[in-house]
Amino acid sequence: MEKTEIEGLWTHIHWLSVLEEQGTYTAAAARLGVSKSAVSQRICELETATGTRLVTRTTRSVRLTDAGRSLTRDVRSAYEHIARSFSSVRDSAGDIRGLVRLTAPVAFARQQLVPHLPEFLRQHPQVRIQLDVSDALSSLAAEGYDLAVRHGFQVPETHVAWKLCDTASVLVATHDYLHRHGEPREPADLSAHNCLYYPRGVDQPAWTFERGVKKTERVTVPIAGRFSTNNSEALRDSALNHLGIALLPDFSAHAALANGTLKQVLKGWRLKGAFADEIYLIRPYSPHVPKAVSALVVFLKERLSAGFGPGDDAERQVAKRTD
Repeated sequence: MEKTEIEGLWTHIHWLSVLEEQGTYTAAAARLGVSKSAVSQRICELETATGTRLVTRTTRSVRLTDAGRSLTRDVRSAYEHIARSFSSVRDSAGDIRGLVRLTAPVAFARQQLVPHLPEFLRQHPQVRIQLDVSDALSSLAAEGYDLAVRHGFQVPETHVAWKLCDTASVLVATHDYLHRHGEPREPADLSAHNCLYYPRGVDQPAWTFERGVKKTERVTVPIAGRFSTNNSEALRDSALNHLGIALLPDFSAHAALANGTLKQVLKGWRLKGAFADEIYLIRPYSPHVPKAVSALVVFLKERLSAGFGPGDDAERQVAKRTD
């Protein structure tokens, strides 16, 4: 095969590697920003040029043959080097520009990220952000993400992490619910309440509490409730509808605590093991970090580093409503 003919197939080979990463023609086309038929045509052209089958198709996905995997394995490092070199040259121009692909959990993205991102985009008009909202822990490298928000995530050795902020778990209910059912003073009092919780396995749900500093008191109490869900926004909204006492991460309860529509209960106790205590931004390790990615990291740390406590003013508002 002539050198010029091989050079004409570079894009085809790159698209084959993307297809391997994504697992379907539809996902590969979305990643590349082209049509599904265009990806299929390029793969067929590449198979014709190599004279061998490169892809095995199933009803739900595709996988590469041994020949296909061999081809992508040999050229992947070259494409990664090209991508790094291109980003480095582009960034050397001085302007902050380019696409940042970001993934984050549903509730955190909706409540904390999305409200801040318009300001960042106004500050950097040549930057684009593609936000994937999902509670699934996607592989950053395989899915092509530049950054991910992880709530208490164990950071792989191949990734770099920045602590975004501290977070905590809180118990909340409406003033109406507490007026009708009474406010718990000790964890054991929760047995008389409808508890709204995040289900974890099939075991009897239980919440663990601690208090004290030098001499820590720890207690675990079984709880029961008529509603559970794996989404903190749904738990919060159920509490707002006076259904019961909800266990939430503070970022989901923050706005409702600040405006007084929810009240924190058992404030003298710390909840343990419910949700993680820290939120991180992570990215796959690379010797070169695009300026747009670095700028977004700095921006989000500045906006969110204070955490999600209701603050003194909000505490006074809540106290005033209960007087």
